[in-house]
Amino acid sequence: MSIIGLDIGNENCVVAVAKQCGIDVVLNDEAKRETPAMVCFGEKQRFLGTAAVASATMNPKSTISQIKRLLGRKFSDPEVQKDLRLFPFEASESPLDGCVLIHVNYMSENNKFSLTQILGMILSNLKQIAMKSLETTAVSHCVIGIPAYFTDLQRRAYLDAATIANLKPIRLMHESAAIALDYGIYKTDLPEIEQIIVVFVDVGHSDTQVSVAAFKKGQVKMLSHAFDRSLGGRDFDEVLFNHFAQKFKEEYKIDILTNHRASLRLRAACEKLKRVLSANAEASLNIECLMEKDVRGFIKREEFETLSFDLLERIKVPCKKALEDAQLSSHKIYAVEVVGSGSRIPAIMRVLSEFFKKALSRTLNASECIARGCALQCAMQAAMLSRTFRVRKFEVQDSFPFSVALCSKSPASETDEESVPTPSDRFLFSKGDPIPSTKVLSLCKSGPTFTLDADYVDTGDLPPGTSPKITTFTIGPFQATKSEKPRIEVKVGLNLHGIITIESASLIEEVGIPVTESPASREIKKNKDVELSADAAGDDAGKCYASTGSTSPIAINSRQHMKKSKRTDTLDNEVVNRGLPQEELQKAVEKEVDLARQDKIMEETKDTKNAVESYIYDMRNKLSDIYHNYATESEREKISRDLQQTEDWLYGEGDDETKEVFIKKLDELKNIGDAIEQRYKEKGAHSQAAADLMHDITSNRNLAPYRDTKYDHIDPKDRQKVIKTRKQDSMPKDADPILPSAQADTRKRTEVSNRNFKPIMTQPNQNAPHGGERSSEPMDIDHEQDPENTHSE
Repeated sequence: MSIIGLDIGNENCVVAVAKQCGIDVVLNDEAKRETPAMVCFGEKQRFLGTAAVASATMNPKSTISQIKRLLGRKFSDPEVQKDLRLFPFEASESPLDGCVLIHVNYMSENNKFSLTQILGMILSNLKQIAMKSLETTAVSHCVIGIPAYFTDLQRRAYLDAATIANLKPIRLMHESAAIALDYGIYKTDLPEIEQIIVVFVDVGHSDTQVSVAAFKKGQVKMLSHAFDRSLGGRDFDEVLFNHFAQKFKEEYKIDILTNHRASLRLRAACEKLKRVLSANAEASLNIECLMEKDVRGFIKREEFETLSFDLLERIKVPCKKALEDAQLSSHKIYAVEVVGSGSRIPAIMRVLSEFFKKALSRTLNASECIARGCALQCAMQAAMLSRTFRVRKFEVQDSFPFSVALCSKSPASETDEESVPTPSDRFLFSKGDPIPSTKVLSLCKSGPTFTLDADYVDTGDLPPGTSPKITTFTIGPFQATKSEKPRIEVKVGLNLHGIITIESASLIEEVGIPVTESPASREIKKNKDVELSADAAGDDAGKCYASTGSTSPIAINSRQHMKKSKRTDTLDNEVVNRGLPQEELQKAVEKEVDLARQDKIMEETKDTKNAVESYIYDMRNKLSDIYHNYATESEREKISRDLQQTEDWLYGEGDDETKEVFIKKLDELKNIGDAIEQRYKEKGAHSQAAADLMHDITSNRNLAPYRDTKYDHIDPKDRQKVIKTRKQDSMPKDADPILPSAQADTRKRTEVSNRNFKPIMTQPNQNAPHGGERSSEPMDIDHEQDPENTHSE
């Protein structure tokens, strides 16, 4: 089983794998360590990753990217609407869950895909990259990094996308915890008793996360999480984009915002410009033929930082909140580790250094640390189940960034759509509780069923407009006795993915059982009760017990009473609002299989078409060079004519043909070409074969002049079989070989020679004076009398 960790970024993705020598980052088909999180739909094929980037300019309205921050959020969300205005693709509201649906033109039809399906396509591509790199098909289990601020719906969307990609996530791991694991597991100087505090600042492409972690030898505990969902490297790109869009509108009279293709080109240029400004004090921007005009721009780093002043100030907010939640001050911090693709901007480093009053550290790979941490976590999970796989023990105690309450519906509101809080509301998980966690609740209910709503307590931690409701659990049905009020025990879990679940629900009843007591047993019980009272009251009570115990009257008749006993029944529970319904999820899985099959067909078709094109150019060059003497004039004319006709067809009406048609065309060209190629190969191989079989050939060629009388008894037909080996040298190059050279090794060729010729050469002479003994003497070669016996090429 291959162990992989996945970092799904808003812009790029990284795949890391655990091997015996450590953690390696997997290279994609272009030998790059990062793969774009992008999907592009062409007319007949999807393009994923790097291929999607190459096709984005040609199909801007069918290219989907930067879906991470939109996943699991409502279409009506103001932030979602703001982001959608930046993208060229068309989107609408899903009637199923109110989330975003993407509209693309694929296979000459209008198709709609949910963001969960798009994420499933990205995961499928990453899985294929891992399988090719590892040369295995056993890639299924993984750990996927997610932002700590992801809501329950977003986490479930990741699990659904993994199901679509046929992946089995062992854990959805907070990206901050993965960074902390990659940081701590390699440190050998961690203290055993006193803990050290490290702050991790992750400035990504679209978000900023700040976390505080406490390290000890062999363990890390996440103390707090803070974040800004809409502050990342792309926001600084947008500052440059808006600046130059306005500038070009004034100078060149072109409105970039009205052209999707021009907007894509300018944004790509601004991203490169930002990187140049990170290393230089000034930079220029040049784009040719942008809306039919060549444009130029120039900016200094100071001007860029002035334009980005508000963004730089916002970075301080999550830093301050993280320290407050961890109840720490900056002087207790051991180190501040900065990661993320957006952290390379010098102004961000300066702001963070001033805030924490400490020199910043960059010991981790800014782009790969999350994937490496996820791969390490996956390896540790696998090591628990394997005796052969070993990983250094390092405990990661992550924390939940939200507070969750469990609410029950009042009897008057059982039919309402929304939960109505009642006095029995229970505070379930607090912010900072460890992941995973389990709590047992004891509830008193009288109806056959009841519902529990899990809600977020602090809506300020949620995206604007997000409903605080997480999910609804329905417990029951159950039947209880009328005499006793039942008690329901519900075990609520916060699992490894950070999702609230009902692990079990049980009905516990106290049932009365009649018990008959004899007079003697009642007297014994009475004496024990008095004795217990005496022990509780002291020595005086004991004396009183002694006097009263001997004079107490004893009843004669038997007596009955009800003894209480507990009975436990397991109850069913049903969950609603769990992401994609099962039937929709199954349809998405089948759709992904169909898309992958179509992609494979188109790739094979392109490969076959390229094979035809390559054969045309290759054969045409060889016919005028090395194959020229190995083909007759008529053969050269025919194959040249066929090559030209196939080339014209290939770039004309045959450009859009199927794989089977291209295979047929290639076979037609090879009918003549293969024969010419075989002659060329046989001529070159014959000299080598002749050298390998020199001993056997020289032993047999004396038959040609028939000068040795001791072989006169051999039949002339048998002699012709041996003579053919000599005639091959005198054949013209454009003739087919009489005796094809063997394609095996020397030993096999020798065996063939001995098997064919030795029985002929050793035939017994019945007229010999010694009774027809076989001739085993070696034959001498007379080169003067056999001038043709020379070794050919």
